[in-house]
Amino acid sequence: MKAVNIKLSLTENVKTFVNIVSRYPYDVDLRAGRHVVDAKSILGIFSLDLSKPVTVEVYSDNCDDMMEEIKPFIIG
Repeated sequence: MKAVNIKLSLTENVKTFVNIVSRYPYDVDLRAGRHVVDAKSILGIFSLDLSKPVTVEVYSDNCDDMMEEIKPFIIG
């Protein structure tokens, strides 16, 4: 499993992020505090507090291709 923190501050960013992660077969979750949602669900993502960074959890160790694509959202 790999985990990174991202920032999705604009609605357009959420749409782009979902389009990217949906193209990959990995299970991907977003965690904000104790809330966890499917990262491929736009409605799920909007249920989170996006004013703060959220954690992307990818349940695969061979996901460097996806990590490269979401690099613009990664912080820290």
